[in-house]
Amino acid sequence: MDAKVLSDLAYLTSAFLFIIGLKFLSHPAKARRGNFLAILGMAFALVATFIFLWSGGSPARGMLIIAGIAIGGLLGTVGARMVAITNMPQMVALLNGCGGGAAALISTVEFVGGHTTDPVGFGSTIFGCIIGSISFSGSLVAFGKLQGIISERAVTSTFQKIFNALLFFALIANIIWIAAGGGETAFLLFLAGSLVFGVLMVIPIGGADMPVVISLLNSFTGLAVAATGFALKQPALIISGTLVGASGTLLTVLMCKAMNRSLANVLFAGVGAGPVATPGAAAAGEAAKTAREITPEDAAVLLGNIQSLIIIPGYGMAVAQAQHVVREMADILAARGVEVKYAVHPVAGRMPGHMNVLLAEANVPYDQLFDLDQINPEFERCDVALVIGANDVVNPAARYDKSSPIYGMPILDADKSKHIIVIKRSLNPGFAGIDNQLYYDPKTFMLFGDAKGAVAKLVEALKAV
Repeated sequence: MDAKVLSDLAYLTSAFLFIIGLKFLSHPAKARRGNFLAILGMAFALVATFIFLWSGGSPARGMLIIAGIAIGGLLGTVGARMVAITNMPQMVALLNGCGGGAAALISTVEFVGGHTTDPVGFGSTIFGCIIGSISFSGSLVAFGKLQGIISERAVTSTFQKIFNALLFFALIANIIWIAAGGGETAFLLFLAGSLVFGVLMVIPIGGADMPVVISLLNSFTGLAVAATGFALKQPALIISGTLVGASGTLLTVLMCKAMNRSLANVLFAGVGAGPVATPGAAAAGEAAKTAREITPEDAAVLLGNIQSLIIIPGYGMAVAQAQHVVREMADILAARGVEVKYAVHPVAGRMPGHMNVLLAEANVPYDQLFDLDQINPEFERCDVALVIGANDVVNPAARYDKSSPIYGMPILDADKSKHIIVIKRSLNPGFAGIDNQLYYDPKTFMLFGDAKGAVAKLVEALKAV
């Protein structure tokens, strides 16, 4: 069989496996199989590329690819084994940035090497450079925020929007300069400007919006890789990049809808940049608010006499690595006939699906997990809503306080339960920097402490009840 035909068949098989793998990844029960199929698809893509290179008399480039696979595979394996599950958002941000940076580098090499003579190649190179650069530098900023290297709150300044607009138009003018024959100097300035734009785009975004930003940057990387595929005429890059770009874009749109905000509002509103509220501070004409504290023993007595429980996990649970002890508590209650469900907000945690991954790690049955639309009608019939490390996603101010930065955001209706127990270190506000009215609800009890330690004490107390 002709090498070209063989190579095309391998690429076609790769595309088929990518699509089926993506389909399986949409459900936890089939996710492992989907991941395997996607890996198999990438293996077919590599085989197709080797066939293409060897048949074209370029074995040296094939050896470079093998070296790249070996180095990248080693770094990826070591990184995946060393990074704790709670730091997975940071690793995703870094890997995402690597993908965008690689696309920008390839675009630069293609332009400097004089390989962009046709309009499609030129357009693909420019697009891959700007989107890949924004994804690279933006992902590094996201990593810094998630890791606590830079402030996780929104960082804004007076002239930031004006400067961003000027930089945007400067990049447009730079593209025209390059098209008019500006050469390498113009392209390198374009590359530098794109990198700066990525930093300025992400730095004003607060931690609560980080899942949306990570999803958006992921779609950027996919689109940059697809553009690079057009420039290099590599079907595997075009197919995989398009799939990543499309899925990332759809996820970004869905998460914005879950927050009842537009993407422009997420990117430019600077939510979380305001002053941090003082817990329990009195509003105009009102007395200062107080929260009721509960001990693990009293909480265990309450939980030992209920019929239904809804657990609301948040980032605090992830930081404390409390998912396993939460599962143990749920098993004890379920054995006593309590109906246990988990309510997962679409933007809970630091990246899309963060809570689902953590609960899956603790072998929580997936049929106990419910999203916002499914679980909200059940809170009114629920005996206890147990909030573990979640904050803004259960703040009732989102429903009635028009001055709140989270006003209009769909929340989990924990306040409609008969009783609420909140496990939290303190009354301090979450990422949005606003006080949580749920803490002062007459039905709410605060169980202060680290999530893992507090739930462990609750488990011990439950065993004694």
